[in-house]
Amino acid sequence: MLMDNEKKFSPWQQIDYNLVFILFLMFCVSCIAIYSAQQMAQYDQNFVVKQIIYYVVGGIAIVGVMFLDYDQYRRLSWYLYGLGIILLIGIIIAPLSLVPDINGARAWYRIGGFAFQPSEVMKVALIISLSNVIASHNEKYIIRTIREDLILIGKIALVTGVPFLLIMMQPDLGTGLVFIAIAGSLMLVSGVRWRLIFIITLIGILFIATLVWIYFTFPQFFIDYILRGKLYQLDRFYAWLDPEAHPDAGYNTLKAVLAVGSGELFGKGFLHGSVYIPEAQTDFIFSIIGEEWGFLGTSIVISLFFLLIYRMINVGLESNEAFGSYLCAGVIGWFTFQAFQNIGMNIQVMPITGIPLPFISYGGSAILACMIALGLVLNVRSRTRKYMFGSNQ
Repeated sequence: MLMDNEKKFSPWQQIDYNLVFILFLMFCVSCIAIYSAQQMAQYDQNFVVKQIIYYVVGGIAIVGVMFLDYDQYRRLSWYLYGLGIILLIGIIIAPLSLVPDINGARAWYRIGGFAFQPSEVMKVALIISLSNVIASHNEKYIIRTIREDLILIGKIALVTGVPFLLIMMQPDLGTGLVFIAIAGSLMLVSGVRWRLIFIITLIGILFIATLVWIYFTFPQFFIDYILRGKLYQLDRFYAWLDPEAHPDAGYNTLKAVLAVGSGELFGKGFLHGSVYIPEAQTDFIFSIIGEEWGFLGTSIVISLFFLLIYRMINVGLESNEAFGSYLCAGVIGWFTFQAFQNIGMNIQVMPITGIPLPFISYGGSAILACMIALGLVLNVRSRTRKYMFGSNQ
């Protein structure tokens, strides 16, 4: 029996305002931190105004995403996936005038003053496509054996592997790791046997161990054929382990750790930061918060992410359809890993990979993609039916 009259049901009446309020708080934190960063570096452009515009556009995108029932995105999943793949291929084959080389990587389309990073859109497309693959597989194979689980693992690996390889050709290791995190989070909830997941994890560990062994045994082969001459990736690793011994590559790490540490418990105060970090409004925005607002401020930011993830977990668990739950799981895996990686590299827990802090760092493509992903979660929540008796499933 439905709690409300069937004819009066409207998804707009079930918007999760807790998620919306958390997003608003993150918007406030982002604008304050970006304002501090741009004042410290004395930029000749106003990043705060641009960030506000990005949020407004993102808010419109959320509304647009919610107009369509999330089940419709399942029907569009392969079109979205194909569009993302085409955009990623374009990054590789487009001329330098359209896709400039920035710090040894080609990841952005630039047309005049407009810049667009297709890998951010691909994250959303990957979540929708993988959710569709898992939901369709589980509907087809109600009785599961190891064979069916292996088939599903193969499907997940294939769908994730294509964009992952294209991303690594840019190269963009940070975004590639986000793709793996999305696939891993969805595999955890896909119904695949835990012993198979354990074996896959063990294979991943052995693969990394093999790369380490190759580096120490055949260093030139590792540099020429695995890194393809991209020595800056190796420098980032050394800078993470011992930034003092590699002051050039470890400059940002040293400055970020100094900024966060100097903030102590309550911080130096708004606009009283003194540690300069290049482009701090993007990847190192957390260090600005740590310096000016201290442990208290960073704890609030981390708590906001915990609340965000907690609310999305609830939405996924309450969903009436498996596809909706998978959408939430993919977004959760994305935001969780990216927040952990970004905060970790600001305090030297993780190496620098150049990925932004969701909803906080400055950036149009990243903000828009995160807002669309959150819009999918809000869409699932708004169309979850409440029953007076029995299960929601």
